[in-house]
Amino acid sequence: MKKAFLQLHLAVFLAGFTAVLGRLIQLNEGLLVWYRLLITVLVLAGMLVYKKEFQKISIRNILRMAAVGGVIAFHWVTFYGSIKYGNISVALVCLSAAGFFSSLIEPMLFKKKIVYVEVLLGLLAIVGIYIIFDFHPQYKLGIVYGILAALGAAIFPMLNKQLIKEFSPRTLTFYELFGGFLILSILLPIYLKFTALGSLIPSLDDFIWLLILAIVCTVLCFDLQLKALRKISPFTSNLMYNLEPLYGIILAFVFFGEGKVFHKEFYIGVSFIIIAVLLQMIRLLNQSKIKSTAQGLKPSSLQNP
Repeated sequence: MKKAFLQLHLAVFLAGFTAVLGRLIQLNEGLLVWYRLLITVLVLAGMLVYKKEFQKISIRNILRMAAVGGVIAFHWVTFYGSIKYGNISVALVCLSAAGFFSSLIEPMLFKKKIVYVEVLLGLLAIVGIYIIFDFHPQYKLGIVYGILAALGAAIFPMLNKQLIKEFSPRTLTFYELFGGFLILSILLPIYLKFTALGSLIPSLDDFIWLLILAIVCTVLCFDLQLKALRKISPFTSNLMYNLEPLYGIILAFVFFGEGKVFHKEFYIGVSFIIIAVLLQMIRLLNQSKIKSTAQGLKPSSLQNP
């Protein structure tokens, strides 16, 4: 169990480190994601061939996976756009709005009742983002990208929910990312017309960072999480991933000195977001304890002694 927790913790840290790599890589955010998808898909394809894990997938299911891959590509492009037009801290803070979007979109997709507590906690995070936006207008475009990234982050797991039950995780990831790569390849020329282009070919330094991003922070991170989930519940995993923005912001402060460019209003806004995350974590923990207690009290047999 200890090894599983270490694996999950390392996966969360690597997920937070992707933001730092996004800042280091000088490519346009669209091209950055295109190269990330390309390298990741090639590595995953090699792994699937070597381990003989390729599954036969119907055209209908390939299209379903490709649609989810398109959402992933959208999320990554807007996330790295938020970093480039704002900074790492702004991008990670804006991701907290994903909870608000989830609280509204999930009930509509799955015809569930709206949980108003989740809506209120999501609004608390939105208030924090508004405070940052209001007092730091220089990050306006970065915050817009960050909110869009949060929308993508909220939609992806909802669309992926059923697919996870039907296909192996590695096969699913390959087809989703390959679909995202194809969709982005079609749309990228249009996107590049309206954004700062820069170089089309990565420099040697950029290529090295891209390899680390694709192999270490995507493929390895994915495998570590899967191994950990063999012994750790998905609930614990989701709870641990709340540390991702914290790790990313700390790394941004250490490597890029981002803490120096913010005033007190940024920290006030972040405080609102942290409170929202903590309250949600406490709420989920209480629900988990109640559920475990109820299951423990449930009789194992209805037969009379």
